Amino acid sequence: MDKAARLREAERMSAKPPRIAVRGVILHENRLLLVNAWPGGVSDLWCAPGGRAEPGASLPDNLVRELHEETGLTVEVGDPCLVNEFHDPGSGYHQVDVYFRATITAGILDAGWRDPSGVVDRRRFVTRAEMGGLRFKPDSLPDVAWGAGLLYDPLEPIIR
Repeated sequence: MDKAARLREAERMSAKPPRIAVRGVILHENRLLLVNAWPGGVSDLWCAPGGRAEPGASLPDNLVRELHEETGLTVEVGDPCLVNEFHDPGSGYHQVDVYFRATITAGILDAGWRDPSGVVDRRRFVTRAEMGGLRFKPDSLPDVAWGAGLLYDPLEPIIR
């Protein structure tokens, strides 16, 4: 094995394992729930609510917990609708997001709600047309929300 191949192998072996996260695709009155997970206005990037899957709980149970923490809403989790991967080549960070359709069963968005982890500080419902004026990830989110079936987004770099 030449030096370049050894270096590539060493980089691969030192990479962190992928983190698994869950996200909810919630359409309410034909509007999609989005959150901004960059507190303090660091970024204007929006995404579907959710977060890290904790070991020992199912993906749907993790999603129920994450959605309540970030939004104060209680949901019923439905079918998976998207698998999305993203990474930061500079740090080796790699995350696999599993998106599920979800339905609100209790609660309303309340401006006074605080995410206990302090990550999400803004949340809102948007129409498909309003998404045209927002920065969001993944790019396929509108197609997933207002479409059907299961989609897969291949590995894409993180943006801020």
